[in-house]
Amino acid sequence: MSSPNWPILLSDGELELRPLRLRDRMKWNRVRSHNRDWLRQWEATLPTVTTGPSATIGQHELPSFFAMIRIFNREARHGRSYSFVIWRGSDLIGQITMGGVIYGAMRGAHIGYWIDRDHANRGFTTQAVEILTRFGFDQLGLHRIEINLRPENAPSRRVAEKAGYILEGSRARYLHIDGQWRDHITFVKENASVE
Repeated sequence: MSSPNWPILLSDGELELRPLRLRDRMKWNRVRSHNRDWLRQWEATLPTVTTGPSATIGQHELPSFFAMIRIFNREARHGRSYSFVIWRGSDLIGQITMGGVIYGAMRGAHIGYWIDRDHANRGFTTQAVEILTRFGFDQLGLHRIEINLRPENAPSRRVAEKAGYILEGSRARYLHIDGQWRDHITFVKENASVE
């Protein structure tokens, strides 16, 4: 399924979610650099895969900023993943993605996010999750959206709960985070209008 309207802008009150653009590079790099140590324990990492078509031995280099934008835009145009930076006025304060979008019988996706530590605990992440959830339900017609987070990440758990997501269960060694396979807990929100 394609997404012919990309790029799109989502907003609600003081927050705006919009695709990352080339001109955002300096602000994005500055915020990421400022938050590197604070976010490290929650960041996805690439495992070493030694066999199969996706073997990554010695290939742990992340894409350039420009390549990252190309990947984000391609995935959104194909309806597989929607990545946005979170803006509060002229301040870039975080990033949020609805990824793993699946249609057909499942009609689901998952949301991941990070926020600048100077803007944490002020409701902005919850607001961004609510905006993106409405997009997934109202515009994509998804039935189910998940937020998977590490059990010890209490602030992220509060975000999921405040956004109306319900704890569904746990997943052992679910995602490769900060260099290891880490356990996660899964929060889910369902769209009652999709039967």
